[in-house]
Amino acid sequence: MTTPSARLLTLLSLLQTPREWPGTELAERLEVSPRTVRRDVDRLRELGYPVEATMGATGGYRLAAGKAMPPLLLDDEEAVAIAVALSTAVGKPVSGIEQASLRALAKLEQVLPSRLRHRVGAFRTATESLFTGSASPVDPHELAVAAAAVAGHERLRFAYRAGDGGRTRRLVEPHRLVLAGRRWYLLAYDTERDDWRIFRVDRMARLQPTGVRVPPRELPEKDAAAFVTRRMYSLAPTYEVRATVGLPAAQVAERLGAAPGEVRPIDESSCELHGRADTLEWLASRLLMLGCEFQVHEPPELLAHLRTVGARALRAASTPP
Repeated sequence: MTTPSARLLTLLSLLQTPREWPGTELAERLEVSPRTVRRDVDRLRELGYPVEATMGATGGYRLAAGKAMPPLLLDDEEAVAIAVALSTAVGKPVSGIEQASLRALAKLEQVLPSRLRHRVGAFRTATESLFTGSASPVDPHELAVAAAAVAGHERLRFAYRAGDGGRTRRLVEPHRLVLAGRRWYLLAYDTERDDWRIFRVDRMARLQPTGVRVPPRELPEKDAAAFVTRRMYSLAPTYEVRATVGLPAAQVAERLGAAPGEVRPIDESSCELHGRADTLEWLASRLLMLGCEFQVHEPPELLAHLRTVGARALRAASTPP
């Protein structure tokens, strides 16, 4: 090792492998004496790393679980694997971990060397379907850039494509990223329009942090997710569905990824579904994908749409090969 600090980092990296390391093997790996290994282990303990030692022929050193999460050292392959896994979690989020995955991805992307960023980007390009959800796909790297701007209270500049196809350049103060339904949204204060705005992340491009840090503005509501949901529902047409489903409530909630309160049990084998969506096609597909009997009570537009879909399916099934 060139310096004691470099040797200490290498020792920590070895100890983070889930196994016991004999002192002689560590000394050989580090090209030092067993006595130096013992001194380095004591230094790690002083820094808060819980290194345990066992005696005997089969004894050695191992890193135990501590009270706090210590810094981790990753090799190139491990860093790329974690970045890809976090990107997958962000692209197809599991309920409850989407924000944590996004924060972790932002931290990791910030410190990845350029050679590893290229490897992660190449993997995303080669496996694009991994990051394509049921709605418009979102680039996990763009999400990470936006998340870092939110965390750092840093003004963000980007190109934005509106619903009518028009394109503008925006300068905003990011407040929060919100996952609502099937899409990611950025809630931010638009400095040029002097008002709060909600941006679909899949319509954002060329995100550029400006380096200008500003104090966070106070949102009109405490709950950012509730603010985004209310604002979107006030601007876009939505359909509220109420249906009886011939499956247990737990199965329906699991298959649909329903939010708490959307599924209410009737008995052990049936439940009532309450939800909303911006398209009839999405509502119909949610119900049909359950693979069970169901009865729609409202809205009437969904009933009409299901009749149309059913008639089309019957015509397809009766067409001779």
